[in-house]
Amino acid sequence: MSLGIDSILLVGSILLFISIVGSKLISKLGVPTLLLFLFIGIIAGSEGIGGIYFDDPRFAQSTGVIALTMILFSGGLDTKWESIQPIWGKGISLATAGVFITALSLGLFAHLILDFTLIEGLLLGSIVSSTDAAAVFSELKSKKMGLKRNLRPLLELESGSNDPMAYFLTVSFTFLLINEDSSILHLIPSFFIEMTFGGLFGFIMGKMLVWIINSIKLEIEGLYSVLTLALAFFTYAATDYLNGNGFLAVYIAGMVLGNNNFIHKRTILKFYDGIAWLMQILMFITLGLLVFPSQLIPIIGSGLLMSFFLILISRPLGVFLSLFFVKMGLRDKVFVSWVGLRGAVPIVFATYPLIEGVGKADTIFNLVFFIVITSVGIQGTTLSVMAKWLKLDTPEKLKKKYPLELELSNESKNELFKVKLDKNSKAAGKPIVDLEFPKGSLIVLISRDGKYITPNGVTKLEAGDKLQIMAANREEIPKIISALK
Repeated sequence: MSLGIDSILLVGSILLFISIVGSKLISKLGVPTLLLFLFIGIIAGSEGIGGIYFDDPRFAQSTGVIALTMILFSGGLDTKWESIQPIWGKGISLATAGVFITALSLGLFAHLILDFTLIEGLLLGSIVSSTDAAAVFSELKSKKMGLKRNLRPLLELESGSNDPMAYFLTVSFTFLLINEDSSILHLIPSFFIEMTFGGLFGFIMGKMLVWIINSIKLEIEGLYSVLTLALAFFTYAATDYLNGNGFLAVYIAGMVLGNNNFIHKRTILKFYDGIAWLMQILMFITLGLLVFPSQLIPIIGSGLLMSFFLILISRPLGVFLSLFFVKMGLRDKVFVSWVGLRGAVPIVFATYPLIEGVGKADTIFNLVFFIVITSVGIQGTTLSVMAKWLKLDTPEKLKKKYPLELELSNESKNELFKVKLDKNSKAAGKPIVDLEFPKGSLIVLISRDGKYITPNGVTKLEAGDKLQIMAANREEIPKIISALK
């Protein structure tokens, strides 16, 4: 079915609507919404009921790069330095050594089991070696998972920063397959150059973003989001043009921006939350359209073999070896091994050998697609189950802090947040004056049974109260939470 621009808008809007409404329904069943987006694309495709013929890997790759740029930037904005500071060493080790070990082990297995050369096997391993930021971010958010210790920031840091390593390996092994006389030793210097320049340029751009947003003084608030959008794309494109790693640059730029104060911060964060979800849906539907289900049938056996080896051997091997010298509990490592979700990024990376005309590119693409479906289907549906089984899930009463829908000025050091008072809280039944609150922190509003109460010192708190609290600074928040437990 050939589509004009009006038909594209009509079909696209319908697919988006079905995806959003369907995600609400399917999430109640515990099924990852990312699978829904993929299957909607497949059903709408040339071999589905939609009959939309789409066989353009270059367009799919371009769409994927744009979407991943936005997803990584949004992920960087949400990554708080105080959360990742205790675990940044573990995260970087997983994002580099962990990815390399995963790629190497799966590549060797593919070489031994399939009719692949060593380089072809390593290419397959490289493509699926990184956890997918979109998959991990969305699953953790949609399931509202609370995890003990620093597991959640570790998983988010790893998934947001390990795509650059997988991208480098994918491009390198694709290059080696095209240029058989070349050696991988020639590519090692370029790896350090790409990563160093990507990280440095991303940091510089992040600082520039803060300065530009706070200095430009636009008349229309909505233009600030558009401004950051333009600068995020510039960060990726300029870094890539100068032979740096654009994915790493845009993630670090987002992280630097998100950890600084800037005007209209709440508005911009909300904007990118919506953009990230739009990009995820767009990317998964596009890649679903690209696949031909009939081509997956012949590789079901080898696909299952690769999937289970990746989930049960390669990923755990990468985690345990990269964290071998790190003090970390066995259950924590097992859970990190299980949260090795593969998403749309490996499918995007699989288009690189497809576009370059590598010999077994079609087989590799179909294997990657099958591995992604298996990974999201098995691991994505069992994240909360695995966390409970390993006793790593956080009790509900420790997950009651949410950001208040207000925004402070750029100069303010105060922090506004919301806490729901647990029924077992020692503060229930006490007047506010008796609470051991830090000096300068106070409860500014109470929501009780659908009504709002402006409190004073003698106001007694009740179980179920939703308290809107202003802390003197961020460091006082743990003390306030402790006083309300």
